[in-house]
Amino acid sequence: MKITVYEKPTCTTCRNMAALFRENGIDYEKVNYFIEPFTEANLSKLVAKTGVRPIKLARGAAAAGLTDDTPDKDVIRAMVADPNLIQRPIVEVGDKAVLARPIERALELIKGA
Repeated sequence: MKITVYEKPTCTTCRNMAALFRENGIDYEKVNYFIEPFTEANLSKLVAKTGVRPIKLARGAAAAGLTDDTPDKDVIRAMVADPNLIQRPIVEVGDKAVLARPIERALELIKGA
């Protein structure tokens, strides 16, 4: 079972999740999306795996001029243009993904996979 974590290494929540995974002996692949940026296509696919609208994964949405009425494709485009808008960490396992806030949500996803 391949586990991929999309993160920003300086993020406290991402570091806490890495510690939780180490404590539980969970191997995973890290993707720093600031170094390996998302495209609109691959971010759209990842968001679809979460089962939530992109606006739910946007941080500081209001400050960026994004609302619940903003079309999903425009939210995706904004997040690709400014990766700081993407909530993190996002954990992907197979055809499912979850925003790991709180980090224990990642364990729930892994156990359910």
